Amino acid sequence: MRSKRTFDFVKSSRKFMIFSALVTLLGIVIVSISGLNYGIDFSSGTSVDVTTSKSVDEAKLRIFLDEQKSEFGEYSLTTAESRDSIRFKNALNDQQEKAFKAAFSSQIDVDASYEINIVDADIAQEQQKSALIGMAVACLGIVLYVSMRFEWRFAIAAVTSLIYSAFFVITMFSIFRFEVNLPFILAVLTIIGYAINDTVVIFDRIRENLRFTKIKTHGDLDLLVNNSIWQTLSRSINTVITVLIASVCLFIFGGESIKLFSLAMIFGLVSGAYSSIFIASQLWLYLKKKQPIKKVAVKPQSTP
Repeated sequence: MRSKRTFDFVKSSRKFMIFSALVTLLGIVIVSISGLNYGIDFSSGTSVDVTTSKSVDEAKLRIFLDEQKSEFGEYSLTTAESRDSIRFKNALNDQQEKAFKAAFSSQIDVDASYEINIVDADIAQEQQKSALIGMAVACLGIVLYVSMRFEWRFAIAAVTSLIYSAFFVITMFSIFRFEVNLPFILAVLTIIGYAINDTVVIFDRIRENLRFTKIKTHGDLDLLVNNSIWQTLSRSINTVITVLIASVCLFIFGGESIKLFSLAMIFGLVSGAYSSIFIASQLWLYLKKKQPIKKVAVKPQSTP
């Protein structure tokens, strides 16, 4: 089985593994120092979505909110044509909620409608815990599935690549201070699904090629993995591009509430495709080489 391709994934794997390790270490440092910008889903606060009857100037709205800081606390603002999203770090009580509506109606728009969600510290902590449990259960399920369908080496390689993909998205959100909320967790879980799909496709081809290839040396294993990647590369690229186009369209044309979900998907699809090719398959190859190659016994010829 000879490869007709010019690029050798296995031969270049050391460079990509070192690059991946450096990116991961950099991500750990950044997340440790900067942390994550948690939304009100994971930290106490108040979300106020205001739909106005007319377009409101952002500068005017910020002046209004700055004047109300003493009563409602720090805020963040995202504006659209007729819908403004205000996030207060404090959980407003009933009196503050009524006071905000009255002030906004009198100073900004009397016909405005409000959608207010308040999350206290206990609920935020419970949601944070539930999100972590959900991600842990997903990873455990993938380990069990890949172990039963393939072998433990495939499972270790798959989970390692998934952790890299998810952590890459977390790092990007930490660097750019994007808000981490429940849609972000949904995006990460979706990314894990797409990444494991790409990884299983490559693993399935590796397993299939193992059945029809006589492995005599480690060089034969290198060639097998390299050819398996090339044989599945077009399918992986087409799948990623298809979903990536949809995610980019959602990011550009979608509403404010779905933009961060789409952005997380874009980061995750790229890192998932990368990790399937340059981390999962290469890590399996490294583990497989630790196993002694079985030599076929040659029967001695009988002398007449």
